[in-house]
Amino acid sequence: MSNALPHAQNPAASSASPLVRTVAAGQPLSWLLRAWHDLTRCGWISLLHGVAIALVGAVMLWVAHERFWFMAGAFSGFLLVGPVLATSVYALSRGLESGEKPGLARVLETWLNWKHGRLQPWDAAQWRLVRFGVLLALAGTAWVLISVGLTTWLAPVPITSPLVFIEQVVLAKEGWLFEAWLALGGALVAPVFASTVITIPLLLDRQVSIGQAIATSWQVIFANPVPMAFWGALIMLLTFVGFATALVGLVLLVPLLGHASWHAYRDLLEVSALPEREQR
Repeated sequence: MSNALPHAQNPAASSASPLVRTVAAGQPLSWLLRAWHDLTRCGWISLLHGVAIALVGAVMLWVAHERFWFMAGAFSGFLLVGPVLATSVYALSRGLESGEKPGLARVLETWLNWKHGRLQPWDAAQWRLVRFGVLLALAGTAWVLISVGLTTWLAPVPITSPLVFIEQVVLAKEGWLFEAWLALGGALVAPVFASTVITIPLLLDRQVSIGQAIATSWQVIFANPVPMAFWGALIMLLTFVGFATALVGLVLLVPLLGHASWHAYRDLLEVSALPEREQR
C-alpha cells in the first residue's frame, strides 16, 4: 500500500492539492509492464509517435553528418524535451482508463484541439501545456549550445565520431573537458527531470497551474528518491538503446516510455481532489 504526503498549497492554483504517494524502489518496472499493455492496445497509433521521433532523429543525424559534437548534445537535449513529445501518448493512456477506444482523433485533439471535424480555440489548460513545452525546448536548446561550445572550442582535435569523442574527451589523460561536460549536463538535466517527471501528465489530466504542477513534481522526487533515480536511469538507458540501434529502437521505446510515464503519474499522485480536465 502506498503512503500519501500532502502537497504544499499554491495560492495561485486551486485550493485543492494532490497527494504525493511513496512507491517501492522497483515500481518503475511495473510502469513499463503496464505501458507494454497500453502499447499493444493502441497499436499503430502509439507506434506512430515513435516513427515521428525516429524521423526527427534521422534529420538530426543528417544535419550532424560528421559533427558528432552536435549529436552528443542533441542526445541529452532529447532527454529534456522528451516529456512534451509524448503528450499525446499520455492522452491515449488516459483515454484507455476511461474505456475510450484509441484512435487518431485523440492525438489530433491533444496537439491541435481538433474536435467535431474542425479546429477549436485552445483553452487555458492547453496554453499551459504549450508554455511548459516552450520552456523545455529552450532548456534543451541551451544544453545543445553549451555542449557544442565545450566540445568544439575546448577539445584538442575536432570531434567527428563516437570513437574520437571517447578518445579525446572521455579518456583524455589531461584536462577537465569531460568532467565539465558531465557536471554541466547533470546540473541542467537533474533539475529538469525533477521538474517534469509528472508535470505534463498532471497538466493534461487536471486543472492546475504550471507552478503547482512543477512543485508537485519536485515533491514526488523528494518523497521517492530511489525509485525516481531508478526511473531516470531506465529512461536514459532505453533512450540510448533507441539511438544506438540506428534510431529503429525509438519506434518502440518512445511510446513505451510515454505510456509508462502516465502510469508513473497515476501511481505517484492521488489527484481526485483536483478538478479534472474535460475529455472529448
